[in-house]
Amino acid sequence: MHTIESLATAPMWAGFIAFVLVMLALDLFVLGGNKAHRVSAKEAASWATAWVAMASTFGALLWWYLDGAVGREIANRKALEFFTGYLIEQALSVDNMFVFVMIFTYFAVPPELQRRVLLYGVLGAIAMRAVMILGGVWLVSEFAWVLYVFGLFLVVTGIKMLVMADQKPDLDQNPLLRWLRGHMRITPGFHGQAFFVNINGLRYATPMFLVLVMIEASDLVFAVDSIPAIFAVTTDPFIVFTSNIFAVMGLRALYFLLADMAERFHLLKYGLALVLIYIGGKMLAMPWFHMPVQWSLSIVGSIILISVVLSLKFSGHRPPRSAS
Repeated sequence: MHTIESLATAPMWAGFIAFVLVMLALDLFVLGGNKAHRVSAKEAASWATAWVAMASTFGALLWWYLDGAVGREIANRKALEFFTGYLIEQALSVDNMFVFVMIFTYFAVPPELQRRVLLYGVLGAIAMRAVMILGGVWLVSEFAWVLYVFGLFLVVTGIKMLVMADQKPDLDQNPLLRWLRGHMRITPGFHGQAFFVNINGLRYATPMFLVLVMIEASDLVFAVDSIPAIFAVTTDPFIVFTSNIFAVMGLRALYFLLADMAERFHLLKYGLALVLIYIGGKMLAMPWFHMPVQWSLSIVGSIILISVVLSLKFSGHRPPRSAS
């Protein structure tokens, strides 16, 4: 059995959960998150910057509190764990963005309808990750060897990503989508933001519902990759949860900011695959070699930065994408 240690108090948990609920309520009821709205690049950039600033402020406040409560050494370590975990989760969430682009393009979702789908996607992702983080923490606390299973899984996943980086999934053959189309009445076109409509006394799902299901399914798949990854940095449930949630909350703004430029970051998937392989290898090597958290932060940051720079440098040399 592996003892899970956390310095977070009940008020810290309650305060963070209250913060998330307030931000979601503001988005839904004050900022019009539940209304059809085309997000401009300026608005997306503002929100993306705001979420990075909020995550950075949270990390600084966490350090300040722990510095006074338990000392500088532990405060430094926990703050580094948070920022490293946040960077890893934010980087891996970018791969999710590529899937969002593919789903919205496949269903030809109008830009003004995408915001609402992603809002519900964020709500679903928060719920799923909370459950999976609790499950992961319990597994690690009961069976320490699970960390090595996570490490092996991440290495295999990273290698698979490297091999399949340039392959485009065929949504027409997606088993979940085929099942939905075979078992539900679906309207041929959109009906505004509605997920279901009544036509001649019969209830129909709209393409918006199919998009929402595919978004939630992709969130689940990426959570399976990203949550084990952060256990290479820390097993503190508070750090795992907060870094995950900040990355998820900022994903929507990141999508609207970078979606139109997704093709320019064509090498980023290779960088993300290398990040997974590195993190998995770090977990497998734990019995023999302990790597300081600041090293992991530097290595992960360097891999992401290099893949972005190379993507932008060589984006002009890619063959043009054929129109569908």
